[in-house]
Amino acid sequence: MTATTALATADWRRRVFGLYDDVRDRAVSHSPEAAHALWQEGRDDLFGNHSASALSKDARGTFHGLTVAPYDPAFRFEPLVEAGGAGEVMDVATGTDGVVHFRRLGSVSLPGLGTLALWQLASYGGGLFLPLHDRTAGVPGGSYGGGRYVLDTIKGAHLGEGRTPGSLVVDLNFAYNPSCAYDEEWACPLPGPANRLASEVPVGELYRDYTRG
Repeated sequence: MTATTALATADWRRRVFGLYDDVRDRAVSHSPEAAHALWQEGRDDLFGNHSASALSKDARGTFHGLTVAPYDPAFRFEPLVEAGGAGEVMDVATGTDGVVHFRRLGSVSLPGLGTLALWQLASYGGGLFLPLHDRTAGVPGGSYGGGRYVLDTIKGAHLGEGRTPGSLVVDLNFAYNPSCAYDEEWACPLPGPANRLASEVPVGELYRDYTRG
């Protein structure tokens, strides 16, 4: 990584932190639906115009927006973080960052869908990590085959705490594809067995090959 690309990546992350700040404020002052529209607009701008976009320069030239399903309030939850599985370790081998270590903080239960493990990065920063793999993964018109992220707080993707102490906002409408879905040069820890749902999650960002225009 050159100094130029490192600075561009740092600016990308700064913008993502700012976007999620605005998203949380918009959810409170207006509605989760309005926050989702702001999130989609902000991500479209970043992917289409920022030099650290995971899309190639050629793909950005024909880019007209990410493919995101309409907002559905049925997929917004505020689950308590439960102790199930706490302390488990997940070591994820990546192509560029070596082995990334996570420690399980517990679980979140999503009524009608199942349970997902909530992880913490077991290194500098210690961010929360909530990935997701569901039955739409790899299906034509569905989501990225490797899975999606809902929360990755060390990189800014954080929807905030729920109204009940000890709970998190887990809004699957904000599920998004990791950068490696669009560029294999990125290192992306993907969901393991504890983050797989047997149900379909038809909301959030869906997958499209933007190199095809």
